[in-house]
Amino acid sequence: MTLIALFPGQGSQTIGMLSDFEAKCPEIRETFSEASESLGYNLWAVIQDGSGDRLSMTEITQPLLLTAGIALFRAWTNRNGQCAAYMTGHSLGEYTALTAAGSLSLADAVRLVRSRGQFMQTAVPAGTGAMAAVIGLDDEAVQAVCAAVAFSEGQVIEAVNFNAPGQVVIAGHATAIEVALSQLKDAGAKKAIPLPVSAPFHCTLMQPAAEKLQAELDAIMVYSPQVPVIQNLSIKPETDTTRIRTQLIKQTFSPVRWTNIVRSFDTLGISKAIEFGPGAVLCGLAKRIQTSVKHLPVNTFEKFDLALQETRV
Repeated sequence: MTLIALFPGQGSQTIGMLSDFEAKCPEIRETFSEASESLGYNLWAVIQDGSGDRLSMTEITQPLLLTAGIALFRAWTNRNGQCAAYMTGHSLGEYTALTAAGSLSLADAVRLVRSRGQFMQTAVPAGTGAMAAVIGLDDEAVQAVCAAVAFSEGQVIEAVNFNAPGQVVIAGHATAIEVALSQLKDAGAKKAIPLPVSAPFHCTLMQPAAEKLQAELDAIMVYSPQVPVIQNLSIKPETDTTRIRTQLIKQTFSPVRWTNIVRSFDTLGISKAIEFGPGAVLCGLAKRIQTSVKHLPVNTFEKFDLALQETRV
């Protein structure tokens, strides 16, 4: 049995998440305390006592989800769960995967993704960027509409998250996104829905954020991961620190081809995938991608325990 550890991107966070693990897994609070010390504020209090608005602030969401993923992964490995042969993550989750693999320290990682969130938020003036989910249209058709609108409007609009067959996210200038919504429906999309996000992530408008992030990444140590991490950009298991650094920066303004990442699991001989996060988004996407790999969420203690029993060595 070959196992891969998966880590989600933004969107899985909820008030009170991981609370049912607190009494059973001391690693949860210990990991949050470690991250809080690095950040200078109580991260656990944010999810237990904070507001939904604060939880959705990008500069808070990113370190919070990274910490949650690492906390669950530590609890897993301490209970004799099978060690992962590979790791990967969706967007922000790539940073969590690298931290779990020992390529980044937790202290450095939470500060790095806090800066990443800040830089992404300020890269585009508020209200001028947008994202939308497109359901029920193939990738090529979505890209064709984006290209046509970009040409006619003279603005940025790109397909940025290929999450599953028939499930693509687009991002760019708000005006271009608005124009594209009706054209996507005319092209056959079942739905084309604006997303409640604060910035147009993973499109070329994020290049200023990447430039600022480069300086932050250059200032910290990046170690060779203990197990290969499949990066979003190359869709290949990586261990070389130079390539890891380069691809982390380019990832900021490049699309996430999650469908291709999941389909690569079969060629690597992976049989089970564990999603270490407070939700089960990646497991849900896997049902649409349809590979032979069994995906297991561990977002509640009951599911955590069941997954342990199924994979314990």
